Amino acid sequence: MNDLDTRAAPARPGALRRAAPALLGYAAVRALGLVVLALWSGARGKDAYTLLTARWDALWYTRVAELGYGYEVRLPGGDVHSNLAFFPLLPWLERLVASVSPLSYADGGFVVSLLASLAAAWGIFAVADHVYGRRAGVYAVLLWAVLPVGIVQSMAYSESLFTALAAWSLYAVLTGRWVTAGVLAGLAGLTRPVGLAVVAALWAAAVASFVRERSAARADGARSGERAGAPAAAPRVRAPEGAPRGPGAPGVRLRRALGMLLAPLGAAGYVLWVGHRSGNGPLGYLEVQAGWRNGFDGGHAFARFVAAKFTSFPSALAGLGLMLGVGLVVWLYAVCVRQRQPLPLLVYAGAVTALALCTSSYFGSKPRLLLPAFPLLLPLALVLARLRTPRSAPVVGAVAVASAVYGAIWLNGSGPP
Repeated sequence: MNDLDTRAAPARPGALRRAAPALLGYAAVRALGLVVLALWSGARGKDAYTLLTARWDALWYTRVAELGYGYEVRLPGGDVHSNLAFFPLLPWLERLVASVSPLSYADGGFVVSLLASLAAAWGIFAVADHVYGRRAGVYAVLLWAVLPVGIVQSMAYSESLFTALAAWSLYAVLTGRWVTAGVLAGLAGLTRPVGLAVVAALWAAAVASFVRERSAARADGARSGERAGAPAAAPRVRAPEGAPRGPGAPGVRLRRALGMLLAPLGAAGYVLWVGHRSGNGPLGYLEVQAGWRNGFDGGHAFARFVAAKFTSFPSALAGLGLMLGVGLVVWLYAVCVRQRQPLPLLVYAGAVTALALCTSSYFGSKPRLLLPAFPLLLPLALVLARLRTPRSAPVVGAVAVASAVYGAIWLNGSGPP
């Protein structure tokens, strides 16, 4: 399926059974990553569970769940790190888990992350299966699992939760479930700032549908004019109550418009609330992000960071690796365009990629920020899907082992992911 198709589609029978190979493969890869992390951390005298639940951003989310908003850290250089930078859905869920169980807020974040990662894997499968078929869907999920930073999917971070909401919202758009798509996009907007990418994808698909319907209506009008002199046709029989309606029916247009209205409410609501609370007006959230040295600069700071790597020979290898990595991401997106992925997937992946590469955030986090851009993996999934299993399985297995080792080394390093 290459062209955008947003006609309502019934759920396939046995949807969980159809996705089972992808989910079992995903669970196996994540289990491997956690085992390797535990062994590596133990050898270094560190606690793997602490690395997953009580370090870096996970600690900030836990503080929001426990103390609410208002906590901040003032650094010697004058920067202010405020927990208002962290969107609220994950802390809300952590607080919910802690309130209905004996688990701590950190434990709640880990549970939410594990469940959300499975939901994300299922959503990625649903999208890829809908567009390219079941086998491509399985490999898309496995590729997402074996990404070098895949260990983040098991951390008490918001990436898994966001990817789950984004993937299912995109699936709802592709299958014409506009209100569901809008609700999920709104929740994604309460999870991470990049939730705007989901909103953009839904709006682009909706506008394309409106334009397509208007063009079809004009074409029908032109054909009617050509038949003006023809004998009168038999009267049209009204469709029975409850009969399926076409994509241009008033009820469908209303649901599509409602989905468009719901989609931005989460992100817009939180940003406006932060502006009101901080006293800096509607764009006060940008001031909060500035305190973290975050902002959209078109990639200028990232380019300077990469260029600085070429000042000495050892670091030049790292700079070359960064350039190759960025080149790979851009190339994959170009392949997605050439393969004519559905419009919402292209808009979503493009927006996530642009926000990840063109912001002045902590540069070590850029691979993690690209984690939700799963449509970029679909061209590679198609390649693997065309291979026989005896050829593709060893490739995925080897990459899974490498990813597990890299994730263990990465989390046991000195900097935050």
